[in-house]
Amino acid sequence: MPGKKHLRGVSAKEQREYEHIKESAEKSGRYGKRAKEVAARTVMKQHRRKGHSKRY
Repeated sequence: MPGKKHLRGVSAKEQREYEHIKESAEKSGRYGKRAKEVAARTVMKQHRRKGHSKRY
């Protein structure tokens, strides 16, 4: 994925979720400039709830 930010410590599926949430928020205009931050926080919140560690 050239040019795309990869979240550290997440699976490929969670990375796709991040991209989907970010693109959806940017397209709809929600959150303004914070779309990336909101997407990352959402994915990491789900990641922690599943009991996964941030580290590999």
